[in-house]
Amino acid sequence: MRIFTKKRVIVTACLVLVAALGIVGTAGYLAFVRSPENTPAEACAAESTRPAVVGAGASMTQGTLGGDWIGALRGRPEFAGHEFVNAGVNGNTSADLLARVETDIVACAPAAVMILVGTNDVRNGTPLDQYRDNLAAIVATLQQRTTARIALMSLPPLGEDLDTEINHSLAGYNAAIRDTAAQSGVDYLPVHERMVELLGRDGGQPYDFGFLTALMAATRHYVFGQSWDDVASSAGRELLIDHIHLNDRGAAQLTALAAAWLATAL
Repeated sequence: MRIFTKKRVIVTACLVLVAALGIVGTAGYLAFVRSPENTPAEACAAESTRPAVVGAGASMTQGTLGGDWIGALRGRPEFAGHEFVNAGVNGNTSADLLARVETDIVACAPAAVMILVGTNDVRNGTPLDQYRDNLAAIVATLQQRTTARIALMSLPPLGEDLDTEINHSLAGYNAAIRDTAAQSGVDYLPVHERMVELLGRDGGQPYDFGFLTALMAATRHYVFGQSWDDVASSAGRELLIDHIHLNDRGAAQLTALAAAWLATAL
């Protein structure tokens, strides 16, 4: 009897482990591995009569972990005549985007391009001059190879405590974005400034990102059906689900800024 009981316990434990791994694997795939809707490879390879609007950047643009602002723009009726292309790639830096600017943006012959990249440069400690050069090279390539209207977006805070070392560092990258926009004659969308208005100056949670935090956020959303807003609020945060990525309320700020710009750019 004891042998059977022990076997039952082992079998039960194994089943629970398999189920847990399945849950985590599903969330991990949906958040980190799968491609966003309408990638450049899908959209730009096909012949389309609709003008292309490209959003380019890293995970905040890809929108599989956190709010999907490109998808929200795609769903707005005033832009129904345009092809929205998601050129966001998880983990990308400005150097990564520069390396794929021809294949993922120029190849789409875009009418408008929105660039949100630099968060991973801040996190990785990319020298500011190198970041500035990469961003300028991206813009220069687009100006030389396309007729697109271009907008550079400032970077959201990292963590919701604005008075931290990483957010002080981020300020220099946002200054580089503003300077690059001014010097190259392209538009600037004040995403960071809008986020700061919403967060206020009272001080929220400091930056403490880790893969496990992101995976738990993805699991709550994809497996347990919580909205990105609920994921953030359950952890005591206003706009960020895991100290980096945006909840729906945060992504809505990007959507609003981008929609207002596109209304004049297209």
